Amino acid sequence: MEETPRPPNGDWLGTPYLRFEREGPFATVTVDRPEARNALTPAMYFGLRYAVRHCEADPDIHGLLLTGVDDVFIPGGDLGRTGIDTWMDFSHLGMETTPFDTLRTSSIPVVAAVNGICQGGGFMITLCSDVSVVSERATFRVPELFRGISDTYYAQVLARTIGPVRTRDLMFTGRVLTASEALDWGLVTRVVPHEDVMDEAKELLAQCCRTAPLARADIKKSLDDYIGLYDRTSMRQSQDREEAREGFAAFKERRSPEWVVSELRTSGRL
Repeated sequence: MEETPRPPNGDWLGTPYLRFEREGPFATVTVDRPEARNALTPAMYFGLRYAVRHCEADPDIHGLLLTGVDDVFIPGGDLGRTGIDTWMDFSHLGMETTPFDTLRTSSIPVVAAVNGICQGGGFMITLCSDVSVVSERATFRVPELFRGISDTYYAQVLARTIGPVRTRDLMFTGRVLTASEALDWGLVTRVVPHEDVMDEAKELLAQCCRTAPLARADIKKSLDDYIGLYDRTSMRQSQDREEAREGFAAFKERRSPEWVVSELRTSGRL
């Protein structure tokens, strides 16, 4: 595994925790950081964004698969701020460097092969991919409000996808959704046996790649317009507030944040 911190170049995605592999007309990016349960460093977020644009620019690549190792897809960002890929810092991680909008507007089909735990930024990556194939073992969660982050991106995408009632349920309670619940709610494309995730994802990607590229792009633009824009200003400002600092500290210290009244605090992190 390459460990020298340096920006992306070619198939090197700027971090040793993302593996880029080619197989015929497809590329697969695997989040491979089991020691941190696949938590994303800033360089990993940027590397995923870079991977999409890198594939779009390569005439030999017609589709992209995103997956993780072991029983975790992506649990979100590395709030502990560990890792060796230190060429990028969280303070530089604006929405223009994250992969979400890039996935929404990608000119090639992107399939999320969700092999396990999927929450935070990982869940958003799944929602912004074109389609998703999900292990029956996968679980989904939106914990941002426990961290003091006004995630208006989630509020926008979820409300358009599942409506405001279910959006409030997910965001205000931080509840865990099973794979079958996520399918029933219309948050994922299909659920398959765990051992079949990659085979099914490749087959689904092949089906997407048989559609006409320009016509497909028109449909993607129409769907992207429907999802619409979100309040970037409030989201960014929330990350600089005391609530977010306390939310991050509580996560690292495995406790309830101070804003939770004593009667409602739980053991461990929320």
